[in-house]
Amino acid sequence: MASFRQGRVLMITAESAGIVEAEVEVGTERVPAAGFPHMLGPLRAGDRVIVNMTGIDLALGTGGAGFILWNLDGAGITELSEGHIVKLRYTPWQTEVLAAEAPESPHHETLREADGVDGMPVVVAGLHSQVAGAAAGIKAARQEARVGYLMTDGAALPLAWSRLTGELRAAGLIDVTCSSGHAFGGELEAVNDFSGLAALRRVGGADIVVAAAGPGVVGTETKLGFSAMEQGQVLDVAAALGGRGIAALRISFAEERARHRGVSHHTLTALSIAARDACTIAVPHLPPAQAHMVDRQLGEAGLAARHDLVTAHGEPGLVLLDERGLRPSSMRRDLSEVPELFLAAAAAGNVAAGYLG
Repeated sequence: MASFRQGRVLMITAESAGIVEAEVEVGTERVPAAGFPHMLGPLRAGDRVIVNMTGIDLALGTGGAGFILWNLDGAGITELSEGHIVKLRYTPWQTEVLAAEAPESPHHETLREADGVDGMPVVVAGLHSQVAGAAAGIKAARQEARVGYLMTDGAALPLAWSRLTGELRAAGLIDVTCSSGHAFGGELEAVNDFSGLAALRRVGGADIVVAAAGPGVVGTETKLGFSAMEQGQVLDVAAALGGRGIAALRISFAEERARHRGVSHHTLTALSIAARDACTIAVPHLPPAQAHMVDRQLGEAGLAARHDLVTAHGEPGLVLLDERGLRPSSMRRDLSEVPELFLAAAAAGNVAAGYLG
Protein backbone atom coordinates (compact mmCIF):
# COMPACT_ATOMS: atom_id res chain seq x y z
CA MET A 1 0.00 0.00 0.00
CA ALA A 2 1.06 3.61 -0.50
CA SER A 3 3.28 5.26 2.11
CA PHE A 4 2.22 8.76 3.17
CA ARG A 5 4.32 10.78 5.64
CA GLN A 6 4.52 14.35 6.85
CA GLY A 7 7.62 16.40 6.10
CA ARG A 8 8.94 19.94 5.88
CA VAL A 9 10.26 21.70 2.80
CA LEU A 10 13.92 22.60 3.28
CA MET A 11 14.44 24.30 -0.08
CA ILE A 12 12.98 24.64 -3.54
CA THR A 13 15.49 23.15 -6.00
CA ALA A 14 13.70 23.76 -9.31
CA GLU A 15 10.42 25.27 -10.40
CA SER A 16 8.47 25.76 -13.62
CA ALA A 17 4.85 26.17 -14.63
CA GLY A 18 4.30 22.41 -14.62
CA ILE A 19 6.39 21.08 -11.74
CA VAL A 20 8.10 22.16 -8.54
CA GLU A 21 11.01 20.18 -7.09
CA ALA A 22 12.15 20.43 -3.50
CA GLU A 23 14.31 18.91 -0.81
CA VAL A 24 12.08 17.74 2.01
CA GLU A 25 12.91 16.60 5.53
CA VAL A 26 10.86 13.52 6.38
CA GLY A 27 11.71 12.25 9.85
CA THR A 28 15.50 11.97 9.83
CA GLU A 29 15.73 11.74 6.05
CA ARG A 30 16.32 14.47 3.48
CA VAL A 31 14.60 13.34 0.29
CA PRO A 32 13.97 14.77 -3.19
CA ALA A 33 10.30 15.44 -3.78
CA ALA A 34 8.17 16.86 -6.57
CA GLY A 35 4.77 18.44 -6.77
CA PHE A 36 2.50 19.76 -9.50
CA PRO A 37 1.47 23.40 -8.95
CA HIS A 38 -1.91 23.09 -10.66
CA MET A 39 -2.84 20.45 -8.06
CA LEU A 40 -0.82 21.74 -5.10
CA GLY A 41 -0.79 25.51 -5.23
CA PRO A 42 2.25 27.54 -4.13
CA LEU A 43 5.07 25.84 -2.21
CA ARG A 44 7.71 27.55 -0.07
CA ALA A 45 10.63 26.59 2.13
CA GLY A 46 9.38 25.83 5.64
CA ASP A 47 5.96 24.55 4.55
CA ARG A 48 4.69 21.35 6.14
CA VAL A 49 3.70 18.86 3.47
CA ILE A 50 2.31 15.36 3.06
CA VAL A 51 4.59 13.25 0.87
CA ASN A 52 3.93 9.97 -0.93
CA MET A 53 7.14 8.05 -0.14
CA THR A 54 6.28 4.86 -2.06
CA GLY A 55 8.85 5.38 -4.81
CA ILE A 56 11.62 6.00 -2.29
CA ASP A 57 10.60 3.06 -0.11
CA LEU A 58 10.68 0.77 -3.16
CA ALA A 59 13.96 2.30 -4.43
CA LEU A 60 12.43 2.85 -7.86
CA GLY A 61 14.53 4.28 -10.67
CA THR A 62 12.64 6.91 -12.67
CA GLY A 63 9.99 7.27 -9.96
CA GLY A 64 12.37 7.13 -7.00
CA ALA A 65 11.32 10.44 -5.50
CA GLY A 66 8.72 11.65 -3.07
CA PHE A 67 5.55 13.25 -4.43
CA ILE A 68 3.96 16.09 -2.50
CA LEU A 69 0.25 15.56 -2.12
CA TRP A 70 -0.76 18.45 0.09
CA ASN A 71 0.73 21.63 1.52
CA LEU A 72 -0.55 21.96 5.09
CA ASP A 73 0.60 25.58 5.26
CA GLY A 74 -0.34 26.70 1.75
CA ALA A 75 -3.40 28.32 0.24
CA GLY A 76 -3.97 25.44 -2.17
CA ILE A 77 -5.78 25.87 -5.46
CA THR A 78 -8.24 28.75 -5.62
CA GLU A 79 -9.41 28.44 -9.24
CA LEU A 80 -10.45 25.52 -11.43
CA SER A 81 -9.37 25.26 -15.04
CA GLU A 82 -11.74 26.07 -17.89
CA GLY A 83 -12.24 22.39 -18.72
CA HIS A 84 -14.54 19.77 -17.26
CA ILE A 85 -12.84 16.57 -18.46
CA VAL A 86 -11.39 14.84 -15.43
CA LYS A 87 -8.19 12.79 -15.57
CA LEU A 88 -7.07 10.38 -12.82
CA ARG A 89 -10.79 9.92 -12.32
CA TYR A 90 -12.12 8.64 -8.98
CA THR A 91 -8.76 8.89 -7.27
CA PRO A 92 -7.82 11.47 -4.63
CA TRP A 93 -5.67 13.16 -7.30
CA GLN A 94 -8.34 13.58 -9.98
CA THR A 95 -7.75 16.78 -11.90
CA GLU A 96 -9.75 18.70 -14.49
CA VAL A 97 -8.30 19.61 -17.90
CA LEU A 98 -9.46 21.48 -20.98
CA ALA A 99 -9.47 18.59 -23.45
CA ALA A 100 -9.06 19.68 -27.07
CA GLU A 101 -12.17 17.79 -28.17
CA ALA A 102 -14.45 18.85 -25.28
CA PRO A 103 -17.52 21.02 -26.01
CA GLU A 104 -16.07 23.96 -24.06
CA SER A 105 -12.80 23.84 -26.05
CA PRO A 106 -12.14 26.38 -28.82
CA HIS A 107 -11.10 23.36 -30.91
CA HIS A 108 -14.33 21.43 -30.46
CA GLU A 109 -15.74 22.31 -33.87
CA THR A 110 -12.46 21.43 -35.58
CA LEU A 111 -12.48 17.99 -33.96
CA ARG A 112 -16.23 17.34 -33.87
CA GLU A 113 -16.27 15.18 -37.03
CA ALA A 114 -12.54 14.41 -37.23
CA ASP A 115 -12.03 10.71 -37.91
CA GLY A 116 -8.64 10.59 -39.57
CA VAL A 117 -5.16 12.07 -39.75
CA ASP A 118 -4.76 12.48 -43.51
CA GLY A 119 -2.03 9.86 -43.98
CA MET A 120 0.17 11.40 -41.29
CA PRO A 121 3.23 9.30 -40.35
CA VAL A 122 3.24 8.21 -36.70
CA VAL A 123 6.43 6.85 -35.15
CA VAL A 124 5.62 4.64 -32.16
CA ALA A 125 8.31 3.71 -29.63
CA GLY A 126 8.27 1.41 -26.63
CA LEU A 127 10.60 3.54 -24.51
CA HIS A 128 10.28 7.22 -23.62
CA SER A 129 13.98 7.86 -24.20
CA GLN A 130 13.58 6.90 -27.86
CA VAL A 131 11.41 9.98 -28.45
CA ALA A 132 14.69 11.91 -28.65
CA GLY A 133 16.12 9.73 -31.41
CA ALA A 134 12.87 9.65 -33.38
CA ALA A 135 12.36 13.42 -33.26
CA ALA A 136 15.98 14.05 -34.21
CA GLY A 137 15.75 11.54 -37.05
CA ILE A 138 12.77 13.43 -38.45
CA LYS A 139 14.34 16.86 -38.14
CA ALA A 140 17.66 15.69 -39.58
CA ALA A 141 15.83 14.53 -42.71
CA ARG A 142 13.19 17.29 -42.89
CA GLN A 143 14.14 20.31 -40.82
CA GLU A 144 10.91 22.10 -41.69
CA ALA A 145 8.66 19.26 -40.52
CA ARG A 146 6.42 20.11 -37.57
CA VAL A 147 6.82 17.30 -35.03
CA GLY A 148 4.19 16.45 -32.43
CA TYR A 149 4.68 14.25 -29.38
CA LEU A 150 1.78 12.16 -28.11
CA MET A 151 2.43 11.07 -24.53
CA THR A 152 0.21 8.11 -23.74
CA ASP A 153 -0.80 7.07 -20.23
CA GLY A 154 1.26 3.86 -20.29
CA ALA A 155 3.81 5.06 -17.74
CA ALA A 156 4.37 8.43 -16.01
CA LEU A 157 1.18 10.48 -16.18
CA PRO A 158 2.40 14.09 -15.69
CA LEU A 159 4.15 15.29 -18.84
CA ALA A 160 6.07 17.75 -16.66
CA TRP A 161 7.87 14.77 -15.09
CA SER A 162 9.71 14.26 -18.40
CA ARG A 163 12.79 16.47 -18.46
CA LEU A 164 13.54 15.03 -21.87
CA THR A 165 10.38 16.48 -23.39
CA GLY A 166 11.26 19.95 -22.13
CA GLU A 167 14.78 19.62 -23.53
CA LEU A 168 13.46 18.50 -26.92
CA ARG A 169 11.01 21.41 -27.01
CA ALA A 170 13.78 23.88 -26.12
CA ALA A 171 16.07 22.38 -28.77
CA GLY A 172 13.41 22.73 -31.46
CA LEU A 173 13.06 19.00 -32.06
CA ILE A 174 9.46 18.78 -30.80
CA ASP A 175 7.01 21.50 -31.79
CA VAL A 176 3.79 20.57 -29.99
CA THR A 177 2.77 18.07 -27.29
CA CYS A 178 -0.43 16.26 -26.39
CA SER A 179 -1.12 14.11 -23.32
CA SER A 180 -3.77 11.45 -23.87
CA GLY A 181 -5.88 9.21 -21.67
CA HIS A 182 -5.02 9.89 -18.04
CA ALA A 183 -1.69 11.51 -18.89
CA PHE A 184 -1.86 15.27 -18.39
CA GLY A 185 0.13 18.44 -18.89
CA GLY A 186 0.57 18.62 -22.67
CA GLU A 187 -0.11 21.77 -24.64
CA LEU A 188 -3.08 19.80 -25.89
CA GLU A 189 -5.08 17.38 -23.75
CA ALA A 190 -6.99 14.47 -25.24
CA VAL A 191 -9.40 11.84 -23.96
CA ASN A 192 -7.71 8.98 -25.81
CA ASP A 193 -4.98 8.16 -28.32
CA PHE A 194 -7.34 8.45 -31.29
CA SER A 195 -8.43 11.96 -30.43
CA GLY A 196 -4.87 12.80 -29.38
CA LEU A 197 -3.48 12.02 -32.83
CA ALA A 198 -6.36 13.91 -34.44
CA ALA A 199 -5.74 16.92 -32.18
CA LEU A 200 -2.03 16.99 -32.97
CA ARG A 201 -2.83 16.85 -36.68
CA ARG A 202 -5.87 19.14 -36.92
CA VAL A 203 -5.14 21.57 -34.08
CA GLY A 204 -1.40 21.28 -33.49
CA GLY A 205 -0.56 21.28 -37.19
CA ALA A 206 1.79 18.30 -36.84
CA ASP A 207 3.26 16.80 -40.00
CA ILE A 208 4.57 13.78 -38.09
CA VAL A 209 3.84 12.50 -34.58
CA VAL A 210 6.11 10.55 -32.26
CA ALA A 211 4.03 8.52 -29.80
CA ALA A 212 5.34 6.88 -26.64
CA ALA A 213 4.60 6.55 -22.96
CA GLY A 214 6.29 8.85 -20.50
CA PRO A 215 9.21 7.77 -18.30
CA GLY A 216 8.94 4.77 -16.00
CA VAL A 217 7.67 1.80 -17.98
CA VAL A 218 7.02 -1.50 -16.21
CA GLY A 219 8.10 -5.08 -16.94
CA THR A 220 7.38 -8.32 -15.09
CA GLU A 221 9.52 -10.97 -16.82
CA THR A 222 6.36 -12.44 -18.34
CA LYS A 223 5.23 -12.72 -21.93
CA LEU A 224 2.47 -10.12 -21.71
CA GLY A 225 2.99 -8.08 -18.55
CA PHE A 226 4.82 -4.95 -19.67
CA SER A 227 3.93 -1.35 -20.48
CA ALA A 228 5.34 -1.33 -24.01
CA MET A 229 2.66 -3.78 -25.15
CA GLU A 230 0.82 -0.57 -26.05
CA GLN A 231 3.25 0.01 -28.92
CA GLY A 232 1.29 -2.41 -31.07
CA GLN A 233 -2.01 -0.88 -30.01
CA VAL A 234 -0.95 2.67 -30.84
CA LEU A 235 0.31 1.53 -34.23
CA ASP A 236 -3.18 0.13 -34.83
CA VAL A 237 -4.70 3.45 -33.77
CA ALA A 238 -2.59 5.22 -36.40
CA ALA A 239 -3.71 2.71 -39.03
CA ALA A 240 -7.38 3.02 -38.06
CA LEU A 241 -7.17 6.79 -38.58
CA GLY A 242 -5.58 6.42 -42.01
CA GLY A 243 -2.08 7.26 -40.78
CA ARG A 244 1.19 5.48 -41.50
CA GLY A 245 2.50 3.67 -38.42
CA ILE A 246 6.26 3.25 -38.12
CA ALA A 247 7.61 1.07 -35.31
CA ALA A 248 10.88 1.97 -33.60
CA LEU A 249 12.70 -1.17 -32.50
CA ARG A 250 14.03 -1.45 -28.97
CA ILE A 251 17.54 -2.76 -29.64
CA SER A 252 20.42 -3.19 -27.19
CA PHE A 253 23.67 -5.07 -27.37
CA ALA A 254 24.72 -3.77 -23.95
CA GLU A 255 21.95 -5.77 -22.25
CA GLU A 256 23.00 -8.78 -20.19
CA ARG A 257 19.41 -10.02 -19.94
CA ALA A 258 18.86 -12.45 -22.80
CA ARG A 259 15.23 -11.43 -23.30
CA HIS A 260 16.30 -7.85 -24.06
CA ARG A 261 19.49 -8.53 -26.00
CA GLY A 262 19.33 -7.54 -29.64
CA VAL A 263 15.67 -6.79 -30.30
CA SER A 264 13.85 -6.78 -26.95
CA HIS A 265 11.12 -9.34 -26.45
CA HIS A 266 8.91 -6.36 -25.56
CA THR A 267 9.14 -5.13 -29.15
CA LEU A 268 8.81 -8.60 -30.65
CA THR A 269 5.71 -9.37 -28.57
CA ALA A 270 4.04 -5.99 -29.11
CA LEU A 271 4.49 -6.24 -32.87
CA SER A 272 3.45 -9.88 -33.13
CA ILE A 273 0.53 -10.01 -30.65
CA ALA A 274 -0.72 -6.48 -29.93
CA ALA A 275 -0.37 -5.04 -33.44
CA ARG A 276 -3.15 -6.49 -35.57
CA ASP A 277 -2.64 -4.30 -38.65
CA ALA A 278 0.47 -4.28 -40.79
CA CYS A 279 2.87 -1.42 -40.10
CA THR A 280 6.33 -0.32 -41.19
CA ILE A 281 9.22 -1.49 -39.02
CA ALA A 282 12.30 0.72 -39.29
CA VAL A 283 15.52 -1.31 -39.11
CA PRO A 284 18.67 0.75 -38.54
CA HIS A 285 21.92 0.16 -40.40
CA LEU A 286 24.15 -1.75 -37.96
CA PRO A 287 27.51 -3.56 -38.05
CA PRO A 288 27.18 -6.94 -39.85
CA ALA A 289 27.08 -9.21 -36.77
CA GLN A 290 24.48 -7.03 -35.05
CA ALA A 291 22.43 -6.67 -38.24
CA HIS A 292 22.42 -10.44 -38.67
CA MET A 293 21.12 -10.97 -35.14
CA VAL A 294 18.36 -8.39 -35.60
CA ASP A 295 17.29 -9.86 -38.94
CA ARG A 296 17.21 -13.33 -37.43
CA GLN A 297 15.11 -12.24 -34.47
CA LEU A 298 12.61 -10.39 -36.65
CA GLY A 299 12.33 -13.39 -38.95
CA GLU A 300 11.89 -15.92 -36.14
CA ALA A 301 9.14 -13.76 -34.60
CA GLY A 302 7.31 -13.72 -37.93
CA LEU A 303 7.53 -9.96 -38.21
CA ALA A 304 9.20 -9.95 -41.61
CA ALA A 305 6.16 -11.75 -43.02
CA ARG A 306 3.51 -9.62 -41.27
CA HIS A 307 5.00 -6.14 -41.53
CA ASP A 308 6.99 -4.03 -43.98
CA LEU A 309 10.66 -3.92 -42.95
CA VAL A 310 12.54 -0.82 -44.14
CA THR A 311 16.25 -0.32 -43.49
CA ALA A 312 17.30 3.28 -42.87
CA HIS A 313 20.16 5.34 -41.53
CA GLY A 314 19.89 6.67 -37.99
CA GLU A 315 23.28 8.38 -37.79
CA PRO A 316 22.09 11.83 -38.98
CA GLY A 317 19.65 11.94 -36.08
CA LEU A 318 22.39 11.18 -33.55
CA VAL A 319 24.58 13.88 -35.09
CA LEU A 320 21.73 16.36 -34.68
CA LEU A 321 21.22 15.38 -31.04
CA ASP A 322 24.91 16.07 -30.42
CA GLU A 323 24.74 19.40 -32.24
CA ARG A 324 21.78 20.47 -30.10
CA GLY A 325 23.60 19.43 -26.91
CA LEU A 326 21.20 16.62 -26.01
CA ARG A 327 22.46 13.52 -24.18
CA PRO A 328 19.55 11.09 -23.83
CA SER A 329 19.91 7.98 -21.71
CA SER A 330 17.92 4.82 -21.11
CA MET A 331 18.02 2.40 -18.20
CA ARG A 332 20.99 4.36 -16.81
CA ARG A 333 22.92 3.90 -20.07
CA ASP A 334 23.70 6.96 -22.14
CA LEU A 335 23.81 7.20 -25.90
CA SER A 336 27.49 6.25 -26.09
CA GLU A 337 26.82 3.00 -24.23
CA VAL A 338 23.80 1.90 -26.23
CA PRO A 339 23.90 3.79 -29.55
CA GLU A 340 21.84 1.12 -31.30
CA LEU A 341 18.78 2.01 -29.19
CA PHE A 342 18.83 5.59 -30.41
CA LEU A 343 19.92 4.64 -33.93
CA ALA A 344 16.77 2.52 -34.18
CA ALA A 345 14.58 5.43 -33.10
CA ALA A 346 16.34 7.88 -35.40
CA ALA A 347 16.00 5.42 -38.29
CA ALA A 348 12.24 5.33 -37.62
CA GLY A 349 12.17 9.12 -37.72
CA ASN A 350 14.10 9.06 -41.00
CA VAL A 351 11.60 6.61 -42.51
CA ALA A 352 8.68 8.75 -41.32
CA ALA A 353 10.17 11.89 -42.85
CA GLY A 354 10.45 10.06 -46.15
CA TYR A 355 6.66 9.70 -46.28
CA LEU A 356 6.11 13.45 -46.35
CA GLY A 357 5.20 14.84 -49.74
